Amino acid sequence: MILNRMVHLLVALSVLVLAACDSGPETREAEAIRLALTPAQLHWVGAQIFRNECASRRECLVHWNEGEAFPSLGIGHFIWYPTGVHGKFVESFPPLIQFMEEHDAPISEWLKRLDPFDAPWPDRATFLQVDPDSRTEQLRDFLSQTRGLQAAFIFQRTRLALGRVLQAAPSSEKPRLRKALVELSATPGGAYALMDYVNFKGEGLAESERYHGEGWGLLQVLLEMHSNPEQTALSAFREAAGRVLTRRAENAPRAIERERWLPGWLKRLDTYREPPASGSS
Repeated sequence: MILNRMVHLLVALSVLVLAACDSGPETREAEAIRLALTPAQLHWVGAQIFRNECASRRECLVHWNEGEAFPSLGIGHFIWYPTGVHGKFVESFPPLIQFMEEHDAPISEWLKRLDPFDAPWPDRATFLQVDPDSRTEQLRDFLSQTRGLQAAFIFQRTRLALGRVLQAAPSSEKPRLRKALVELSATPGGAYALMDYVNFKGEGLAESERYHGEGWGLLQVLLEMHSNPEQTALSAFREAAGRVLTRRAENAPRAIERERWLPGWLKRLDTYREPPASGSS
């Protein structure tokens, strides 16, 4: 109970600090975009992301998906590469731990001593052989107890991503994309969609995250959005993301993306809606 209250306090402080911080070129580019959530709304978003990634299951907080060369950790399934593995996706678990350290989270000593800071399992087979071991269970406990801070980390990552995405957009498209981001960031459901998508599929800026030269991140979804005065920005975002992810699956070199992953991705996008009134206060 004490730890839960401490996490809630840290989340509230994180939101206040992040909402007040407007330095750097990325945030200046996104000056008109005020992504802000109350602690209750941030809790709702974190729960949604945990449900999307883990079906809200504790054991999934430290997990290694079939067909992937890395484990995924936390409510956002943050990527952590083993030694010698250099994948095409942006690694997110090390920045999460750095964020945790900055907020005085109780990080295990064995985790602090890792040098280099790489996943301690070389492959999925080894992970499955040793799971559960003491380190794995410690990680699950830690990640279960710090879900609020993980949501705050995703919030921070998304907020900074908005400026980077606008900076990278073609000049002719910037006004349209800025308008879409302003409209999306104005509601809890839109903020959830932005946060989940950035955590889920990235910003769309990394050249390594391309199939046949086409990306699938936030930038590509915003460029795919079509203006329709009878449609909300959130609905347009949901439909554009569906087209972008379908295109990714069609371009993918592995059939697993089309046959197994795409249906789950599209189901996830259908959750991009405004929360019930009790979750938005």
